Amino acid sequence: MLGLMQDWPLLQSRLIEHAARFHGQREIVTYSVEGPIHRTTYSELQVRAKKFAQAMARLGVEEGDRVGTLAWNTWRHVEIWYGAGGMGAVAHTVNPRLFPEQIIYIVNHASDKVLCIDLTFVPLVEAILDSLKEVRHIVIMTDRAHMPTDTTIPNALCYEDLIAAEDGVYEWPELDENTACGLCYTSGTTGEPKGVLYSNRSNVLHTMVTAGSDTLGVGARDAVLPIVPMFHANGWGVPFVATMTGAKLVLNGPNHDPETMWNILENERVTVTAAVPTIWLSLLKYLKKSGKKLPWLNKVTIGGSAAPRSMIEDFERDFDVRVYHAWGMTELSPLGTIGAHTAATAELDFDGRMDVQSKQGRVVFGVDLRIVDSDGKPQPHDGKAYGHLQARGAWTARSYYNLDEEILDADGYFDTGDVATIDPQGFMQITDRSKDVIKSGGEWISSIDLENAAVAHPDVKEAAVIGIHHPKWDERPLLVLVMEDGKTISKDDMNAFLAERVARWWLPNDVVTVPDIPHTATGKIHKTVLRKQFKDYRFPGL
Repeated sequence: MLGLMQDWPLLQSRLIEHAARFHGQREIVTYSVEGPIHRTTYSELQVRAKKFAQAMARLGVEEGDRVGTLAWNTWRHVEIWYGAGGMGAVAHTVNPRLFPEQIIYIVNHASDKVLCIDLTFVPLVEAILDSLKEVRHIVIMTDRAHMPTDTTIPNALCYEDLIAAEDGVYEWPELDENTACGLCYTSGTTGEPKGVLYSNRSNVLHTMVTAGSDTLGVGARDAVLPIVPMFHANGWGVPFVATMTGAKLVLNGPNHDPETMWNILENERVTVTAAVPTIWLSLLKYLKKSGKKLPWLNKVTIGGSAAPRSMIEDFERDFDVRVYHAWGMTELSPLGTIGAHTAATAELDFDGRMDVQSKQGRVVFGVDLRIVDSDGKPQPHDGKAYGHLQARGAWTARSYYNLDEEILDADGYFDTGDVATIDPQGFMQITDRSKDVIKSGGEWISSIDLENAAVAHPDVKEAAVIGIHHPKWDERPLLVLVMEDGKTISKDDMNAFLAERVARWWLPNDVVTVPDIPHTATGKIHKTVLRKQFKDYRFPGL
């Protein structure tokens, strides 16, 4: 016997339709690429998203075609998300921080028919345009007054002209909820980038769970600032969450410097925000130097890489802002876990709560996690056993776009590439990437834990740990530091500092300082490049 409920497909277009009808005058604010602060509403944005869909149809875009973007977080980018996905096409967010060769590969592999670009990226596209094989139209995301007059892009289209030519009288099609609507590629630090193809159903389910009180906890009274770029793992779904709940959506465009970020947080009275740790490290240093506070901010979600405990402590102790440590990946849309307390852990003292919040959090409904050993045998969730972290669920990829590659095991799990522990209350902690864990004398040393311990030192700006060959122990850790201006530190002094925070047998065999540490296009430490830089390094005395 089947239930007698209505067949109401979970479509991305229903998010903006709901916001326009029931939160129509709620603001969407953008600190724009052109400079001025732009303000619109959900009702206006839906009309413009429909106009974008009409414009794409006139350009020959059909269901399943890919519409690429090289763009910052702006109201126009959100319109493209809803317009392309709502008409049955696929909004393909391309990371402009990748190398040009990677961008060329991604755009060609996706067979983007239209490419929409912010003014910032006009020179980038001019340089690679001849290599983009299937792009038929380039749309510059600006108005006529700001259209570049000297661009070498032939027949470049003006976004606002395209919008103005349409009437917006358009009905979102009734699609199958499994219809593809979004495409995002992994950063490709090992091998070529791989495409993750999101469906309407997966995006809507992800949005519903992400909005919950134990996840982002967003409601209609909030002002939400997704500093995480929309081209990074689906923008963590934050713009979708704001739309579904009717929250004020604040978009920072190309602005990421700490002073501007503070002005946005203050002037727009932002209550909820999300970004990678490097953003927050810069902001905290700015706040401490300037003496400014965060009177409106309630919650910060940190993901992308592990957040140092010292950062979590600073936010809560000095600014009364709760940090939600999260974990996910492009293949998970991206949310997998988030650091919401249980009834028991909420009653712990400050240090106890910080111990819990320093972990990557508890699994959310819609995702199933387990850890397995090298033979695929499930390991206990006792907080001590570690293993390869695997995931499956309602918004987890089952294969990569346009690649004949099996990525699931016999039980339907996807290997995340992380090594983790899971404790009896369900809190998961990443100990390392499987390719980055340091194997010393048959035991594993977490480079992440060492890095976070080192960066807690007040004179350390950034830290990275890699394994270096050792004739007796196979591998031992090398600590690579970027120091604050004018500061230095010896190996002995750093190890004395670390000895209070990690096991003594974890202490690095050497400490070196460098001007900067390489990063991936998504802001993570690029261990592959770092290992190449130190490929000829030998520990002193060996």
